[in-house]
Amino acid sequence: MLTIEGLEVSIQTVQILRGVDLRLDEGSMAGVIGRNGAGKTTLMRSIMGLLPIHAGSIRFRGQPIHALPAHHRAALGIGYMPEDRRLVPQLTVEENILVPAWAMRSRDRDERLRRIYRMIPETREFAARKASQLSGGQQKLVAIARALMAGSQLLLLDEPFEGVAPALSRRIAEVIADLRQEGFSILLSGSDLQHTAGLLEQVFHIERGEIRPAES
Repeated sequence: MLTIEGLEVSIQTVQILRGVDLRLDEGSMAGVIGRNGAGKTTLMRSIMGLLPIHAGSIRFRGQPIHALPAHHRAALGIGYMPEDRRLVPQLTVEENILVPAWAMRSRDRDERLRRIYRMIPETREFAARKASQLSGGQQKLVAIARALMAGSQLLLLDEPFEGVAPALSRRIAEVIADLRQEGFSILLSGSDLQHTAGLLEQVFHIERGEIRPAES
């Protein structure tokens, strides 16, 4: 599903990722685990095309995508939930979820929205509320739902549990487990395995921009 080889990324003059290798099989779930500043968000943003790479390659289903702009990667079926959610506060929950469909002019947006509401029913319950009226954990659910609007095959979830109350963290873990059962391939990041230890089939530990696989 996703293959990364020798990935190197710098921000301004600072090298963040150093020769990263990573492989995610189709239909599997893996975690990138590391402390703040280790390079997790840079890796996610690089996969999505929001940061340029200086060396290495990124392949999605065998196709090189490292030269493609972010919106072309989304059109291939890659959904991305940023660490800080990036919801538009003045838009409703439903409008926020539909943003990727509007951007890509998706013809099947109504079908996708129905599927999202089935998988994350909470988003239907507060569909008409403004994003600014939601708690941090509720906003995380909406951000996952928005990622699903574009991500029909691969989901990149950056720090889905950070800053979320325990009850909602458990609910987010349930949602992610359900998405795995629906057949999505998922790569998520986090500072520890507290909420995902029983979900992940593979764990990649990252430190100072270098990554190594380990058994989950």
